[in-house]
Amino acid sequence: MSGKPSPSPPPDAERVRVAEADSGTTRWRRWGPYLAERAWGTVREDYSAGGDAWNYFPFDHARSRVYRWNEDGLGGLCDIEQLLCFAFSFWNGVDPFLKERLFGLTNSQGNHGEDVKDYCWYLDSTPTHSWMRWRYHYPQRPFPYQQLIDENAKRGRTDPEFELLDTGVFADDAYWEITADYAKSGPEDYCIELRAKNCGSAPATLHALPTVWFRNTWDWDNGAPTPQLRMDSGSIRGDHPRIGPRFLRGDGSPTALFCDNETNRSRCFGLPRSAAFVKDGINDHVVDAAATVNPAQQGTKAALHYVLTAQPGETCTVRLHLGGQITHDPLAFTDAFTTTLQQRAAEADAFYAPLTPDDASADEAMVMRQAFAGMLWSKQFYHYDVERWLEGDPAQPPPPGERWEGRNAGWSHFHAVDVISMPDTWEYPWFAAWDLAFHCVALAHVDPAFAKRQLILLCREWYMHPNGQLPAYEWTFDDVNPPVHAWAALRVFEIDGGRDYDFLERIFHKLLINFTWWVNRKDQEGNNVFEGGFLGLDNIGPFNRSSLPPGFGHLEQSDGTAWMAMYCLNLLELALVLAHRDATYEDVATKFFEHFVYIGAAMEQQGLWNDEDGFYFDVLHLADNTYVPLRAFSMVGLIAVCAVTVFEPELAAAVPQFTRRMEWFLANKPKFSSVISHVRGEGADRCVLLSVVDPERLRRILHRVLSEQEFLSPYGLRALSRYHLDHPLTVEVGGVTARLDYEPGESQSALFGGNSNWRGPVWFPVNYLVIEALRRYQSFVGDDFKVEHPVGSGRMQTLGEVAQELSARLVALFTRDPSGRRPVFGADPTLQGNPGWRDLLTFNEYFHGDTGRGLGASHQTGWTGLVADLIASRASQTVLPTQVEMVTRDSGAPE
Repeated sequence: MSGKPSPSPPPDAERVRVAEADSGTTRWRRWGPYLAERAWGTVREDYSAGGDAWNYFPFDHARSRVYRWNEDGLGGLCDIEQLLCFAFSFWNGVDPFLKERLFGLTNSQGNHGEDVKDYCWYLDSTPTHSWMRWRYHYPQRPFPYQQLIDENAKRGRTDPEFELLDTGVFADDAYWEITADYAKSGPEDYCIELRAKNCGSAPATLHALPTVWFRNTWDWDNGAPTPQLRMDSGSIRGDHPRIGPRFLRGDGSPTALFCDNETNRSRCFGLPRSAAFVKDGINDHVVDAAATVNPAQQGTKAALHYVLTAQPGETCTVRLHLGGQITHDPLAFTDAFTTTLQQRAAEADAFYAPLTPDDASADEAMVMRQAFAGMLWSKQFYHYDVERWLEGDPAQPPPPGERWEGRNAGWSHFHAVDVISMPDTWEYPWFAAWDLAFHCVALAHVDPAFAKRQLILLCREWYMHPNGQLPAYEWTFDDVNPPVHAWAALRVFEIDGGRDYDFLERIFHKLLINFTWWVNRKDQEGNNVFEGGFLGLDNIGPFNRSSLPPGFGHLEQSDGTAWMAMYCLNLLELALVLAHRDATYEDVATKFFEHFVYIGAAMEQQGLWNDEDGFYFDVLHLADNTYVPLRAFSMVGLIAVCAVTVFEPELAAAVPQFTRRMEWFLANKPKFSSVISHVRGEGADRCVLLSVVDPERLRRILHRVLSEQEFLSPYGLRALSRYHLDHPLTVEVGGVTARLDYEPGESQSALFGGNSNWRGPVWFPVNYLVIEALRRYQSFVGDDFKVEHPVGSGRMQTLGEVAQELSARLVALFTRDPSGRRPVFGADPTLQGNPGWRDLLTFNEYFHGDTGRGLGASHQTGWTGLVADLIASRASQTVLPTQVEMVTRDSGAPE
């Protein structure tokens, strides 16, 4: 994966760089892959009255129109302020325009929502981005832009998506395999090697254009200074007051082309040009031989134009240096350059070696490495000042007034200029709150300081609403995501060694504010039963849970209430860990203990548990004060299992005040405590299980969960039981009928744009939480408590063994089965069998509930990157530590 190793790589070189970056002594993270692969069609670029983001700034404008808030490109880099950007552009000699960014369909163009229609992969990265590898497959035939649009427009929701491979454009391997390696020779200097292999059977020519440009920060303010790019001794020199001079130089004899990062107003809007050499000037010059580049060789966008011709199987190589020093010595592209590449590649191998379990196969190690790479490549620069976005810019016409009543209008305090972990760089080039919490758990294995900063960031005052709500995601900050930040903070704390109490205390105080918002805003009747809208599970119900049909009353949500029970326990655990250093936190812990008790009791009293079916359901509270359980066997009912923690006997000595209060409550309020507390042993050996679901009720739930005819697929737990294939749920209220069917693949419902589906596929985040919960139960019930797994097999397993097998099923989505197939690739013969494709992994948004085929966003490493955690944790973490183990361990010095 990483090329030839250097003779003796320093084994801890990357860890030293991470430590230097964490301490602030060296700015190793200042430059990285923070450039998105799509900026068009985003909320930030939408200045329309009605919020039609996709059409306000379409793909066809992207090459000619300047972005306001961020930039995009292929395999790109930028500084943490995204002042100067670097990316590749390519032209195969037959396309109508340069390939400068990934192409994809908008939400209305795709028969299952938005979808990228290009093939690129993130193969490697270290946390400081001292070493990275990117891969792209570029057809030698004309890229079928219009065919992809037209064919998908013909297809309905019951049809598969029409993919780029389906067009035949890659037939006979007529494509360029393009690989870019990036190695830092210093904190802010990159050695970059581009290799383009002709995989076809005939000679071919590729135009490669490594490109640098300044993000346009000058068009939006009158009088703002304009930086400049110009030629300087054979290098492209960029001068900007915030980052100093930067230089791009390439080997060989490329042609330097310059234009300006300014909108081509004539092409986009039919208006007179505002600049002579506009954003698409390099494109028009290369593709149409137009006189659209600046002969004076200066501007704000520039490229080195290489024309590469290769015989079949031949590879052309381009070497580049991007840094703060001008390059004169031709040896900079030979000996020293090669050494830097080899050294950083070997250091990356050394960094990942301790994270790889001894029993991991080579295939599993590759899956883990590429998953981490995808997550690290998906760190993106994010800029969004909502108040300014609503008001408009001084140098621009004011936006329509309707925007003040539209999307995100209530978030005028929000002001972000940060590098954030994104779900992906094309379909979701913006943060998502609950996604990010799961990202941080995986990222904590490789960059714990970054993971902790990310969790804290969303709780900062310029993100969190003054009322305490966390912003959900850019499309609608007002949406409500499951409250998993406290859980993630505990997991990151533990993965990082369980000593950074300052981090835990800092996030705890912010989450207290968020918890209060939940209690005040999402408990409509004050009965400790919560609503949260769709809570990130999109179309899992028979109707939109964020906006019920008229006459449906309101929904008392099993998952919303269970999420809050879990939130209480997480904050309780958090408080007890902090109480080890400050006993005053025991008072707060008592508050969350009692709140958890009341929520658990409310779930019982309000009928969310259905004893006949042995499952938890949402309950529809109608206007006439009658209640209708929505008897859907779905992940909605499984969240209750995740509200669990265990207090071992050592707890009494570690937190005596809390223990006395808990014991008093259990003894004096049995009508509440019997619902949620379960005791094993007596006296000094007394162990307490706090859970919404008691062990015997868990056994009943698992009888469905571990049935291959219901939840259990070969690749994890389905979001909806397969029982509903033959028994769809139908709800009729006031003449309105809603229906829920088992749909293991793409969504056949238009709810939430139809671009994701929780009606049967396998999703990583909830699978991960169930696995963790089973491990916690295991620590209480022990090895004598066994369940049949799979149901009907006659094989009895402990809960820990079940959790381990569920984890293995998720990992098996990506590894080759005995026949050599990877389930994630489905039935595609190229992905399954072609040597140039079969080891290049995509980490999809979710997976077919029966076959494991990857679905949804194809590059959403995001929370699917949890597969890296499942592999990395396997050897050392068969059973997760209980929170009391964190409470009672020696605290050591905070890091």
